[in-house]
Amino acid sequence: MTRTTPPRPVDAEGLFPALADHRRTSTRLHPRHGSPKADDSSVAGPFLWPADEPWPVCTVVHSKGWGHRLSDVRLRRRILDEAWHRDPGTGPTDAERAVLDTLVPGPHAPRIDDADPIPLLAAAQLFARDILDLTGPEGCDLLQVLWCPFEVHGPGRTIDVVLKWRRSQDVTEALAVIPEPVVVGRAECVPNTCELHPEQVVEHEYEGLLDEDLQEAIEAWEAGDDEEDDAFDSSASPSSFDTYEEYEAAMAAARAGEDGENEVTYRGDLSIPPGWKVGGFAPWHLTDPVHIGCEVCGATMPPLLTVAGGEWDGASESWIPLEDRDSVPDDRISDPAGVYLGRGLMRVHTCPATPTHPHRLSFQ
Repeated sequence: MTRTTPPRPVDAEGLFPALADHRRTSTRLHPRHGSPKADDSSVAGPFLWPADEPWPVCTVVHSKGWGHRLSDVRLRRRILDEAWHRDPGTGPTDAERAVLDTLVPGPHAPRIDDADPIPLLAAAQLFARDILDLTGPEGCDLLQVLWCPFEVHGPGRTIDVVLKWRRSQDVTEALAVIPEPVVVGRAECVPNTCELHPEQVVEHEYEGLLDEDLQEAIEAWEAGDDEEDDAFDSSASPSSFDTYEEYEAAMAAARAGEDGENEVTYRGDLSIPPGWKVGGFAPWHLTDPVHIGCEVCGATMPPLLTVAGGEWDGASESWIPLEDRDSVPDDRISDPAGVYLGRGLMRVHTCPATPTHPHRLSFQ
């Protein structure tokens, strides 16, 4: 099924012609629960991986036997999903709750030493034929994304991401069974298996990176579009709240008009779409913008892949696809992949000059 982003509430470039110089396309991936095949683009689906090629492993020394069983993570989600479809208002049965209470983290793989290699998780498989904004090494039409499901890597103590570019036509025999780790650090590091429904859209640069005159023009338009509620504190920062979700909810509530509908804002409606996507711009809602440069050649590295904790929130409902309007609220639609990395958003940046140069990650 296709996914169609509604037209923007207003013509951003009609209001601000200078935004034409700050435009990019991106491909919203729109993951939805499904059963993809090895030759499909997917989140956490089977990979078109050569049968004779070793599967990547994590060799970094860290705790690998303590955490959540991968099978428990999937069992919990299956129980909750079945309960939702059986009766959204009642939740799991007593018997199901008893099972859920047993699915807790612990030393579930004591025989796995901290130095032992463990398989990486299959996170995403992206074919260039499906995703117009996917750009990689010349001749490669397939990107496979894997990661270690323990947030312990590097100075930022994040997950470790591995990118594998390949030519799909070179895979003559695909690996039948994908190796998986027994234990994961957090359930939120495990993506649900999803089919993708790619859709190319136009987006505009994060407001904090626009030139000062354009920023001021947008701020004046937002202030004059609808008289702001006295309770709205435009100087409030995400650090004033316990979570970014609380910040977004507070800002959305403050912007609400008398009819209960949010007014149009540049950040919420005209700039960068939420959810999983390829290409486009990077939002910097939690920190000041950071220059991401290639550590080999110094080139500025745009985001290649954005992994998000949800398809939309209270401040970005205008981006809900037309086909999903009647499904709200439903976590299977608004948060299909079930992944929450960092504070909810991870970006993989690649070098535009040489995509095989080491990638970099940023989190929001």
